[in-house]
Amino acid sequence: MGRSQFPEEETTKNGRQDTARRRTEMHVRSTAAILPPANIQGNALMVVIAIMAFLACLTLGAVSMVRATAAGWQSQISREITIQIKPAEGLDMDAALKKARDLALTFVGTKSGTIMDDAATARLLEPWLGSDLQLDDLPVPRLVIITIDESNPPDFEGMRALLKTEVPQAFLDDHRTWVDRLVSMARTTVWIGTGVLILVFTAMILTVIFATRGALSGNRHIVEVLHFVGAERTFVANEFQKHFLKISLKGSAVGGVVAALLFATASLWQSNSRATPESEQAMALFGSFTIGWNGYLGIFATMLIIALLTTLTARFTVMRTIDEIDLVRSDPSRSDGLPPS
Repeated sequence: MGRSQFPEEETTKNGRQDTARRRTEMHVRSTAAILPPANIQGNALMVVIAIMAFLACLTLGAVSMVRATAAGWQSQISREITIQIKPAEGLDMDAALKKARDLALTFVGTKSGTIMDDAATARLLEPWLGSDLQLDDLPVPRLVIITIDESNPPDFEGMRALLKTEVPQAFLDDHRTWVDRLVSMARTTVWIGTGVLILVFTAMILTVIFATRGALSGNRHIVEVLHFVGAERTFVANEFQKHFLKISLKGSAVGGVVAALLFATASLWQSNSRATPESEQAMALFGSFTIGWNGYLGIFATMLIIALLTTLTARFTVMRTIDEIDLVRSDPSRSDGLPPS
């Protein structure tokens, strides 16, 4: 009574249960990448990209730092003009200084005038002539500093002519020569930095091309098999693109972060060691090590550009290699000079 009266139905039911049990035990294996996630070539390429990214970010930060320093100097120089009065026999220096200042302030575009007294002049000459100077015993010129309006500067030629007439010993310096030199220096620095960046990017692109071709040479048979069974070249290119994108992101991130930390450390050291001989010499030679948020954004943008260039270079190299495979397949006589399969 416990057994089914229809043995065919019971057999069919047991077979379906066994099939369902076997299906639940089956596991779908994840597809492996065409290129191994980590190998010696990939690690070496990541180190090279990190070095290139560090040099590129270092160059960009240095250019930004020099431009900011030159702009600061240019702004300071453009805000002031200097009237220099040379000592002469029978000249009342104090009266000549006051007269020169008053004449300069009569021009539209001048804001204020300051006469540098004996103590201020002695401090300017102290690094070269030492302390405790007696200016009366030396033919030292005296200075008048005139602050001007940058947006509405005065008539320098008219001021120079009036001073020459009223105070023959006076000489007006509007600092145009220094401004022109600073602008020229900033432009030259920008061009040099741009040239270095182009060289770094070119070297990185060539390195990625060689690395991609090396990876294709080692996995050429896999690429040919995939392409032969119907895999489109965009699929193979995407696999290589993902591989090199991960490598370039890691390398550029390491190089960019190291460069940013270098600038941040140098800026912190400079701010904590002011008024020391080392800091003063570094300030005189290189200016401020602070690159600002624009500099750090530039470093981040450089990292992204390096990753993008690396990825696009790898993709175009793979596409060209697959075209070569198709060309050889259609005409085997053209296989001369191509890497062996």
